[in-house]
Amino acid sequence: MSNTVDSNLKAIRYDRGNLDILDQLQLPTHTEYIPIKNTEDGWDAIKQMKVRGAPAIAIVGCLSMAVEIYHMEFQSHQEIADYVKDKLNYLVTARPTAVNMKEASDWISKMLQELTTDSDLSVHAFKELAIEAAEILFEDDVTINKDIGRHGAEHILNHCQDKDNVNILTHCNTGSLATAGYGTALGVIRALHEKNRIKHVYCTETRPYNQGARLTAYELVHENIPATLILDSMPAILMSHHDITAVVVGADRVVANGDTANKIGTIQIAIIAKHFKVPFYVACPLTTFDPSKESGKEIAIEERPHIEMTSIKGQRIAAHGIDCWNPAFDVTPAELITGGIVTEYGVFKPSEIKEKLTAKKMEKDKMNMNGQMRRRSSYSSFKTIDNGMIQQ
Repeated sequence: MSNTVDSNLKAIRYDRGNLDILDQLQLPTHTEYIPIKNTEDGWDAIKQMKVRGAPAIAIVGCLSMAVEIYHMEFQSHQEIADYVKDKLNYLVTARPTAVNMKEASDWISKMLQELTTDSDLSVHAFKELAIEAAEILFEDDVTINKDIGRHGAEHILNHCQDKDNVNILTHCNTGSLATAGYGTALGVIRALHEKNRIKHVYCTETRPYNQGARLTAYELVHENIPATLILDSMPAILMSHHDITAVVVGADRVVANGDTANKIGTIQIAIIAKHFKVPFYVACPLTTFDPSKESGKEIAIEERPHIEMTSIKGQRIAAHGIDCWNPAFDVTPAELITGGIVTEYGVFKPSEIKEKLTAKKMEKDKMNMNGQMRRRSSYSSFKTIDNGMIQQ
């Protein structure tokens, strides 16, 4: 456990065999890293929102699997493949609306299954490949996020009138605390700030868990980005009284027609932005794209416990006996995403998403498989003896 966050606001600390996460329920008043020793710990951390944000959920979930199997012994390739698949599918159930965990689960499970018949690969080396697959997600995330930030910043600057005084509204938390580092929507804001173009950032409190007030505000203050916190009910008056350049939010799932599931409250901001002719952007990695669903109507929306609405840190704020409805996400229709969907490959109109990102997804899956095959080749000259490895 640590009492301080390092200068890079790392939400995830990982060394092979060991995983610690920043308990985000304690922020901003207390900083505590907690150990994740297995997939049960990972599931619990995701479900309780000790870690949150679609990219971070996938990373922590997969790394919890990697830590668990690191300390285990297996008898065969198939035993490892089956065990990993079962554990990853279990992790998907923690918060199923966010597609990144399902995407990672499917990719790792498919890759391992295709290699189960490889007789040149020792059981130990096969386990190493499973662990490395999870580590790749962690290692690649910051690079992906910086590409998202760069593309988003350039697109906003190319389409706004006052390029030196950019004012951005954002919702929920999409920064270093929601990813391996840098962030998605907040990564776009960081990129604009690095170019000295940000005049001001406005962040919503994001009830009921206050991710904006607790986490985004925390990151903006840490980065010395000029910012103001507003209530969830204030975006309309903000846009009517202030010159907002763009709204930039994250996403938990983008489907084939461009409809986007994100933190509850996103759709109302999109509606307001369209009324005031403020460009509305969604920033997310390719792994958030789900071409298997044609529209947002097919997205299952997670509903959270009522106590999250009726109490804050154990203090009751609502009348006893009142019923509650607490969906964690809403779906913003593609036609309200007027700025575009920002990815590591560029900024696309929602109508372009299916064509552009399906091809990119197939290309990336092929690259990932080729990468794992190259790693397989590097391991194929080893065999396992007494739980160790000697070169043949």
